Amino acid sequence: MSFLFLGMSVHGQSRKELEKRRKKLNNEIKKINNLLFETNKEKTNALDDLKDLSQKITVRERLIETIELENETLSKEIALNEKKIEQNNLELANLKADYAAMVFKSYKSKSQQSKTMFLLSSENFLQAYKRIKYIEQYKSFRKKQGQRVIAKTAEIKKLNDSLTKRKNQKKILINTEKTQKKKIENEKEEQETLVTKIKTQEGKYKKQLQKKIREEKAVAKKIDKAIRAAIAKANKGKKGKAKKGELLLSKAEKALKANFEQNKGNLPWPLDGVVTRKFGVQPHPTFKSITINSTGLHIRGKQGDVAKSIFNGKVLSITKSDKGTRSVMVQHGDYITTYSNLREVFVKKGQTITTGTSVGKIFTDRITGKTDLVFVLFKNTNRLNPSDWIRAN
Repeated sequence: MSFLFLGMSVHGQSRKELEKRRKKLNNEIKKINNLLFETNKEKTNALDDLKDLSQKITVRERLIETIELENETLSKEIALNEKKIEQNNLELANLKADYAAMVFKSYKSKSQQSKTMFLLSSENFLQAYKRIKYIEQYKSFRKKQGQRVIAKTAEIKKLNDSLTKRKNQKKILINTEKTQKKKIENEKEEQETLVTKIKTQEGKYKKQLQKKIREEKAVAKKIDKAIRAAIAKANKGKKGKAKKGELLLSKAEKALKANFEQNKGNLPWPLDGVVTRKFGVQPHPTFKSITINSTGLHIRGKQGDVAKSIFNGKVLSITKSDKGTRSVMVQHGDYITTYSNLREVFVKKGQTITTGTSVGKIFTDRITGKTDLVFVLFKNTNRLNPSDWIRAN
């Protein structure tokens, strides 16, 4: 019995984790629909649409996989519950039989005369005392047996209720899985249509992509240059000798750096949105021959959204791109966060800010309807993966 309880506990815990994961994936799909598919677009780009759709399909596949695992766990719990009910019913039947026999036996010898005769026929006082104790113990045992029957009946009812609940949960999950599979079929058909469209105009889309990559490289180069200049300027007049491209830190800045490092993996997001591009070198999702070097995270928000500082710090530099968008660099000891593709900036160079300070309003492309923040993290002039530092979303 203890083994059965242990099994149920393990499966229950596992199912709770799966349920939590399923809810998280559902929320992610809702967010993707809101931020990637419900923006007002004057003109669509098949390449971007395919990337967004592929991202949604990937999340939906993970959701279906989670539902299947949850269903499997529920099936095991149901089987375990049914076995336990069967064992309890057998035990209850035995208890009832024993109790019925006791009641019948008590009925046959219930008269006061038979009890009196039983006591008077004792050979001595000690035997009479023992017979009195026996009668009392028999009454107590009979009462306890009756209580065990009641308790066992209640336990079986509870197990049956639990079984019904689990079966209903499984029915809902099966229906949810069917709905998700139908949706993913439609999305994959749409995906195939977009792939066909792109293949017929591959040259055009490759040119657009390469132009966009060049523009991103130019912005990254400008930010790198601004950071190197800001570091050199910040180091002027400070005691000590720093390596090229490294900040000389005051006592307060060293403390800020240590605090920043202590919060690794638990820093807030600069924008509550959907990551449309991860950090690092990666092949393009459609044109595998083209490589993208992502300097940070590309996070999709909605029109009017603002970027927020992820930690206390000081505004190190503000730059402007050829397209007119701005980038803000914030220093946290020798760590630097940059918030790019801003339409307007709310902070000034040299300003001390805190966690959650609104840095600027993110630019929304009038044609595509996209509101994308490019978030980059440096240690001095070396880029780091921001996903390792901000909390899991």
